[in-house]
Parts: sequence; structure tokens; C-alpha cells
Amino acid sequence: MTITVPKEVLVVEDEPFVRMVAADALTERGIMAWEAGDAGEALQVLSEHPNIGLVFTDVNMPGDMDGLGLAHEVNRLRPDVCLIVTSGAVSVADEELPDSGRFLPKPYPTGRLVQIVEEQLDGPFHEKGG
Repeated sequence: MTITVPKEVLVVEDEPFVRMVAADALTERGIMAWEAGDAGEALQVLSEHPNIGLVFTDVNMPGDMDGLGLAHEVNRLRPDVCLIVTSGAVSVADEELPDSGRFLPKPYPTGRLVQIVEEQLDGPFHEKGG
């Protein structure tokens, strides 16, 4: 299998340990994982790394924008980027997410996270180019 574009994911989570575990699980599968602690930092990282193809964000975060707001902003700025939103406190309906978004409830096994990320990065959304 030949990979022409590096698979890059942005993990947005305000809990450093949870963020690290998710990023490490992706890295172990050969996926470049960038990290951000809030929406503002996430938008900065996204602007600096055009190869990011997926944003994985928690809903509850400090700052002016939560993860759901971030998902919509990412979709507006980079409609080519897939989105996975997670939360242990709230459930997010599909209608609340941009078209490319999926919801993954916490707690999630890291293997499930990696599986969903790989499906999203390799899936029809990316093949169609958005």
C-alpha cells in the first residue's frame, strides 16, 4: 500500500493525559498526530499544517469556543477536513454536526478511535474531495 499524502490528525482535548493517550494511539498506527488544548490553539495548528485531514475534538473545553463550535469553524475554513467530536458529558446528534462529522462517546477504547480515524481518512468523503 502506497501512501502519497501523510495522514495527519489534530487532537483537541483540554485534559493533557487524555489528549496524549489519543495522540499516542494514532502515532502508533503511523498517523501524525498534532495536539491542541483548546479551540484557539487548534485553529492556529490547523492553519500551520495543511496536511491535517481530520480533527478529533472534545466538546467541553475552556475558552470562547467549545468543540462543537470548533467543528463548525473547521468545516467553514477547511471543508476538506473530516471531524470526530467526543464527549463524556453530552451526546451530540448527527444534525448538530457538519456533514463530515461523527460523534464518539467517552469513554472510548483507543482502538475504536484509531479505527474511526482510519475509516474517515480513507473513506468516501476524502475520495470525493469533500
